Amino acid sequence: MIEELYSVVEEKYFSSGDFNGMPIYGLEGIFDINDEAFKASVRQAIEDEVLTARFDGNPHIRAFSKIPKNKVLEGFDKAEYPGHTCLYPHEKKLASSEKLAAYSEAPYEMELAKGAGQLDFRTFDLSVLEYYRNDPRYSYNTDFIHGKICITDEYFESDSVPEHDQVLLQTFGFAYDDDLNRYVAVFLRYLGNLSPEHQKVWAAKEIKGDIKLHPDYYASSILGSWGSRMSIFRAFTEELRIINEMSTLIKNHALFRNSYNKETPKEFGFLLRPTQAEFNSFMLLLDKMMSDNINKKFFEDDVELETEEERSDGKIVVKPKGTIQILGAWVNKYFKPVDPTPIEEMMKTFRKVRQLRQEPAHKVNIDSFDQELFKKQREIVVNAYDSVRTLRQILANHPKVKANPPKIGEQLFNGEIWDI
Repeated sequence: MIEELYSVVEEKYFSSGDFNGMPIYGLEGIFDINDEAFKASVRQAIEDEVLTARFDGNPHIRAFSKIPKNKVLEGFDKAEYPGHTCLYPHEKKLASSEKLAAYSEAPYEMELAKGAGQLDFRTFDLSVLEYYRNDPRYSYNTDFIHGKICITDEYFESDSVPEHDQVLLQTFGFAYDDDLNRYVAVFLRYLGNLSPEHQKVWAAKEIKGDIKLHPDYYASSILGSWGSRMSIFRAFTEELRIINEMSTLIKNHALFRNSYNKETPKEFGFLLRPTQAEFNSFMLLLDKMMSDNINKKFFEDDVELETEEERSDGKIVVKPKGTIQILGAWVNKYFKPVDPTPIEEMMKTFRKVRQLRQEPAHKVNIDSFDQELFKKQREIVVNAYDSVRTLRQILANHPKVKANPPKIGEQLFNGEIWDI
């Protein structure tokens, strides 16, 4: 009976299109499912690792693999029978199935066919995302906790894009090892939906090891919660937005010309490849969002926007002051904290970002590959976020802002930010 039972369960598994389980109640008419001998055969098949079973959540999909046999038997004995118990071919039996040949060109669909869980995840080198981020045919969105990739409407079902390139990756996330090295993480359910050609691209970038999902990606994807903190890149643009609301209350002019809150550049995030060229490009963007983004109109009538210099021939030349110099003068004129350290650190960061932006312009820069650039960028991003947060806290002390303070979300107000 067990071999006949296995044959029916395996047929359901491969013909379902999604490697679904066979509910025991679906076997009625083929077997006498209420017979104690049949129930004993099912239990023996689990004991012999011919079949396995699921009872909780959505039992029709195998969410996770490698659940210990004793746990499966314990669940089988406790669950209502037949209830919603679903049976699956055991991984050991699947390993020799002739039906696996159909998935030989699709590595992640093959893993699912061999009994991997739909929510088992695989991790990859960050550079695998470059192909999609840099190709205008794809919509690439991420907050560096979650992400999504899909072909744009313009190219969907277009003759100019082969069908195997019309990709949809419903969700991806990020993961870390103990040294906080970052990786891309994708559940097998979604990897298996990629075309065989793209599955091979991802397989070539797979990284194995003791790597864990980002805590908030795990929380939202597995536990169904909203997550506990905000991405540092989202927090940065939120700070710019609130600074502009505050500065408009103070002077009727926004301090920054653009908050980038609604249209954040897709390159504004952690590096995908630790090359000097990509690091330099990021620093250029960050400076454009900080120093280059400062609106001089906000400071009119408060501090001098120009300076006079005497040339060697005795003539006086009027030159515009830099935005960092203007910001520093304005802050120091109106805010006299007991401890000036936060302001000093804020201005130091603005100058550091500007310096790192300018460095490539003054020397021949070899495009080197250096894993330390990941850590260097992270340190700068944390300091940049701290600097705009400090600026927002400075403006919050202005009487006009105190009289009508903008609403600030709890996570941002409390600094509950993911910097990984």
